[in-house]
Amino acid sequence: MIEEIKIGKDEILDVCLKLKESCDFLAFVTAVDYPERGLLELVYNLRSLTDNKNVILKVELPRENPEISSVAVVWPAAEWHEREIFDLFGVKFSGHPDLRRILLPEDWQGHPLLKDYVKPGVIKRPETIK
Repeated sequence: MIEEIKIGKDEILDVCLKLKESCDFLAFVTAVDYPERGLLELVYNLRSLTDNKNVILKVELPRENPEISSVAVVWPAAEWHEREIFDLFGVKFSGHPDLRRILLPEDWQGHPLLKDYVKPGVIKRPETIK
């Protein structure tokens, strides 16, 4: 059984603390970029290894200056997932114990998984070319 819940960014810690009682495993956290809607969506996949329960939490953040509380205090494994999202999408996780790039060099400019990212030195293709 998979349950999907959409919550506001200010609810993330309270909801995760409550779900920790029934979901003992954070499988992953990822992000999806929706530039046409001006937002990023964080997707948290939580599981109960004993009850075979699966909960998907979805949180929308503004694309400009996205920030949300870290859930690493609830599930320590979130530290790595949040660092990856910070590195590749630019989401800031307040309260994270070590928020820094994990895949790219510290001096890297931008966040490569944003759909409008252009690697420095690469000429962007005109929209008319398909």
